[in-house]
Amino acid sequence: MIDYSLGYVVDAIPKLEPAAEAGDVEAMYYLGESHRITHMGMTRDALDWYLKAAEHRDPYAMLRLFQGGACVAGDYCPEDADGWREQALAETLPKAEAGDTDAMLALYHIYRLMDDSGEGVEWLEKAADAGNPEAQTRLGMNIRGGQGWYFLESRRLEAAEEWFRRAADQGYVPAMSDLAGVLEKQEEFEKAWEWTVKASDNGHTEERFGVGWCYLNPEELNSEPDAERCQNEQDVVLGWAILLAMVEETGYHSAKSTMRRNKDELTPEEIEQAKVLAREWVDKEPPLSNFPPRFGF
Repeated sequence: MIDYSLGYVVDAIPKLEPAAEAGDVEAMYYLGESHRITHMGMTRDALDWYLKAAEHRDPYAMLRLFQGGACVAGDYCPEDADGWREQALAETLPKAEAGDTDAMLALYHIYRLMDDSGEGVEWLEKAADAGNPEAQTRLGMNIRGGQGWYFLESRRLEAAEEWFRRAADQGYVPAMSDLAGVLEKQEEFEKAWEWTVKASDNGHTEERFGVGWCYLNPEELNSEPDAERCQNEQDVVLGWAILLAMVEETGYHSAKSTMRRNKDELTPEEIEQAKVLAREWVDKEPPLSNFPPRFGF
């Protein structure tokens, strides 16, 4: 899952297979995702793993089977429903009505694929109100992106911030990053920086890169008009160490290019110091992750 969460889906496949073959439903689903993403579409391997996950009532596997046309193209249809969307609804709705917030969130996606976004949003809001941090973050993203009626853009940002904060306060890392972003838009730069650092400390790849860049060359990152993302004192050794650790751990291309562009910021002695310090950042817990959504593209 570490490989998968960093986008290395090909590397993830042989590591997920033993768990999936042992009956782990989550591994089955992510094997389907890995094969689908690798080949940019449904393959036989992806289909097989989605079917196995669907047999264990995974609603997202059922939605992938619907999107991939499993019934139409391959005649792989559920026995007790007209199609995979309907099967996902039948399996998930009773759980949601019983108070399962993960099921409520799944209904949001199910109803969207049934062209009933209004019903889906209602379930998303129920999941968020019940404290599901992923649902809270999704709701905040939707509000920030235009959902709902807000006369002023400032009020829209405040509403999105509220949901991001509720999820971030529960330790949900993607919400920390989103909260930092919306605070930046509200020009609350010091508070945004605090959440950027928290997201970085909790393994958020993009925010870790931002923190490293801010220490290496804050003026460069703050060069855009009205940009004040970096709220720290420059520390080239620390910045180089953070980015170097990212390169060694994940091969992060943006970190490589930033280091190449700023190599003259450090003396040879400082680079050697940074190499030593980088050892403290390589494989730091929790592991780096892009935090991909369970049901994304």
